[in-house]
This record gives sequence, structure tokens and C-alpha cells, in this order.
Amino acid sequence: MEQVELRHWLALSHINIGANKLLAFLEAGYAIGQLFELSEQALQEHGFRAGLAKKLSSVTDDIIDQDLEWFDSENKSLVPITSRDYPALLREIPDPPKLLFVQGDKSLLNRHQIAIVGSRNPTAQGKDNTCEFAKTLAAAGAVVTSGMALGVDGIAHQAALDVGQPTIAVVGTGLDRVYPARHKEMAIQISQQGALVSEFALGTPVNASNFPVRNRIICGMSLGTLVVEAAIRSGSLITARLAMEQGREVFAIPGSIHNTLARGCHSIIKQGAKLVETAEEIIEELGALATWQTEHNEQAEAQDLVLEKEYQEILQYVDDSTTSADTIIQRSGLEIEVVSHMLLLLELNNYIASVPGGYQRVR
Repeated sequence: MEQVELRHWLALSHINIGANKLLAFLEAGYAIGQLFELSEQALQEHGFRAGLAKKLSSVTDDIIDQDLEWFDSENKSLVPITSRDYPALLREIPDPPKLLFVQGDKSLLNRHQIAIVGSRNPTAQGKDNTCEFAKTLAAAGAVVTSGMALGVDGIAHQAALDVGQPTIAVVGTGLDRVYPARHKEMAIQISQQGALVSEFALGTPVNASNFPVRNRIICGMSLGTLVVEAAIRSGSLITARLAMEQGREVFAIPGSIHNTLARGCHSIIKQGAKLVETAEEIIEELGALATWQTEHNEQAEAQDLVLEKEYQEILQYVDDSTTSADTIIQRSGLEIEVVSHMLLLLELNNYIASVPGGYQRVR
């Protein structure tokens, strides 16, 4: 992006202007810079609200110069809705953000993502479930996306990082700030191994109203949203509702009827969310196994997967010809649940292929 265009988009980051109206303006043949040249009357004729001209002129060069200082490294980007790097799924929602600030790998924005959200004060079981689901989904090739809040969000991010996989954190402040402060080290790790994302202008402080707004991005970029634990009144249920309105899949883990943090999950299950007990159910339900496998094929060309010893052993029990699951279980001596899980991950990483009657070695 040229410097002049970048300055224009940075100016727009400070102004409340809808992405859809902005796109209509650009699709009419205008350049982004012409928005700043039109009179108030002309802007209103294009469907913009009264007062836009004054707002555009209020963003001074000093403000933009200060914003530009943030772009001090190659891993910091501004991704407008017109960019190829803008997440395709997010563009489909009713109210997409006009731009995204990204610190980290912006190519992850268009990787298949699964949102994981839940309570800021999860139970011990909720913590374990979050960690287990996030690790399995991340290892299977899905990018775990959440909001970097305390509790479930942070646990999900850390679980993905712990298995060496990228994760995306969508935050409710400018990217020049970290909230909550105790997640500063996590934010650094995410920016190096994944991506931090925000639609808010640089310098935007903590504001409670911004967090429900950013939730539409978390679920909007994702194929599906998993709610681990949530009270009846919680931000997680806002995210689940938004996901449903966006036509995305919503999953929920059930719990005890005596657990107040299970009531939110039970509520959205009654509203149509899918009850899940394992991460594999989410993968199968999304029907994206083939796509995730393709992505791993492409990644394997650059960096081959290093299989742990037990996976290497299971792989030896799969022949070039069709080998039934029962045969693999018999040869390995392991429990059926363990073998099924390992075969799934081997298939997702293109080491084996599922065929009628069992599995075959691919490489």
C-alpha cells in the first residue's frame, strides 16, 4: 500500500463510517482519497451521514504521523476491506469492519478458524476442556481464534501456542495497548506465532462497550464458535448469538445442571447450538476436513510435520493397501478411542487417507 493511501485509511480508522457505504462509494469508481476532497453536500448525496466532511478534516497530519510510528516492523499491517488479505468470511457478515490492524502473520486471517469463547472465571473442568479442545483443534489445522481475555480466551490461545500452532487474538483496544496487562507476554508470543487483530484506531483505550463490538469479528472470521462455559448473561453468549445471526455453526459443551457456568451453554443448545463432547465432533460437523487437509499439504511442502514416537508407531501399522481400523487397533494393542484420535490427526496431516474399509498410507 502506498504511503498516501495508508494515510487515508489511517484517517478513516479514527472515524465512525460504515464499511458497506464505504465499499459502495469505492465500487462507484471513486478512489479512497476522493472521499477527503468532496464537499459535505456531495458526501450526503453518496449516502454518508451529515457531518462527515468535518470529521474527516478533524484528523490532522500530526495524528496520522503518530499512527505511522507504530509501523516500526515488518509484522505490523493495516488491512482495509478492499485488500486481498482481508478475511473473506468476515466480509460476508452484515456489518464488517472497514479495516483491521494486524500485528503478526496477516495470512492467517484467511486460514480456517474456530472461535473458542467462555467464562473469565471457568471451573477446573472448564479449564481442562478448553485446553483439550483447543490443542486438538489446533493440531488438526484449525487456527484457534479468541479475544485474549482472562479465563477461557487466554487458556485457548496458550493451548494452541503450546502445541506449536498459530492463534489469533481479536482485541478491544488499539494494538499499541495490551489488555489485560497480565497477558503482555502472551500478546508478544501471539504476535510472533500468530496474529493480534483490532479494528480500533491506535491509541484506543479500554472501553467496556468495545468488547461486545469486537466479538462479531471473532465469530465472523471463524467457521464455527465453541462456547466452553458461560453464565446466562455473558459476553460469550453475545458471541454465540452473533455467530448464529451470521449463519455460522455454534457448538457448546454441556455441564452439570448445578453448575451456573453450564447454564449459558444449555441455553444456546436449546436455541440450536450443537452439543459436543469431543473436538473431533466439531471437525466432522464443520465438514472442512478436506480443506484443512489441503492446507496441511501445502504447509508440509515448506515444513514437514515432525511426528511423535507413538504416531510413528501407529503409522507403521497402516499398509499401502487398505487396512481396517480393527486391524490397526489389534496391531497396536491400544484402546479404540486412542487409535481413532491418532488416525484422525494422521489423516488431517495427510499421512494416511480414509478409504472404503479402512485406511491407506499416503506417505
